[in-house]
This record gives sequence, structure tokens and C-alpha cells, in this order.
Amino acid sequence: MEIANRQVAEHTFLRQLYADPFFPDHVLDKGRAVLLRLCERIEAERPSDLAALYALTRAATEEFNLLEAEFEEAGSEIETTAREEIAEDFWFVASAYGFTGADAEELVAARYW
Repeated sequence: MEIANRQVAEHTFLRQLYADPFFPDHVLDKGRAVLLRLCERIEAERPSDLAALYALTRAATEEFNLLEAEFEEAGSEIETTAREEIAEDFWFVASAYGFTGADAEELVAARYW
């Protein structure tokens, strides 16, 4: 599915992490795919309220939880910089789809990182 939201389609997810060699591109590519799938689900399911949005972001956050082992296997980790960048991209997605009242912490509340 192609992303219809132009703001999202033009956004470079995890930009700061890709610029840092500590974070392996092949794992970041998987994280970027998680965020794009989240956008696709938002466009397909059109959540009507924050509770519905949080259900979608919870699922995406759980996918990021699974990536932590891959970061570690590659000699990296989801540390402070990565946590902040990932959370900022979740906030960007919520805002781009009109959920400006979303709680940034609630968007990634299921995180283990």
C-alpha cells in the first residue's frame, strides 16, 4: 500500500539513527518498516479516537520490542538516542494523521526499551 499522506510519504523515519554508525542500517530498515506499516494501518483503519490510535501504536511498539534483540546481535542497542528518535517518529505519525492531542508516552507505552 502506498502512503497517501504526503507529509508522511516525504518524511525520513529514524533519520538521526541512520546517520550514526552505532545503529546498523539493516535493523533500522526493519524499524522504518514498522513505522510505515503503522501509517498504512492508520490509513486503512482510520482510527476514530485516541483509544483506537493507541491500539495501533501499541502493536507497532511491540514490533520494536522484538527488534531489540537484533540490535544487540549487531553490537548495538535501543539506548537513549534511539528511544527518543523512535518516540519522536511515533509522535510525528500521530500528528501527521491529526491526533495532535495524543500523549507521547502513551503512544509507546508498551515499550521495553
